[in-house]
Amino acid sequence: MENDPPSYCGHYEKAIGLLGKRWTGLILHILLEGPRRFSELSVQLGAISERILSERLKELESEGIVERHVDSGPPVRVEYRLTDKGQALWKVVDEIRRWARRWVDVKPATRKRNSA
Repeated sequence: MENDPPSYCGHYEKAIGLLGKRWTGLILHILLEGPRRFSELSVQLGAISERILSERLKELESEGIVERHVDSGPPVRVEYRLTDKGQALWKVVDEIRRWARRWVDVKPATRKRNSA
């Protein structure tokens, strides 16, 4: 029918819904540099809660973008790394980074002054 959306809209909408979630782009950016342990991701991301980081990693894992690798040790170590599907996002992440550097204004953080 003439008013039906193109078939690619569903794919695009799902991809944007997944990749557009807060923290997801930053997680991908970090993992493109190489595997990371949960604690390393948490430190690099800074303000993210462990619950949200865990949720995002599980979502990316369920989509086949991230894999969880367990090294039985001792000590037991768990690393997260991108799959081939995740590695295929490097161009997307890099283009967003380039676009942001050119077009997105970032205001410097203002320091709160002590009133004492």
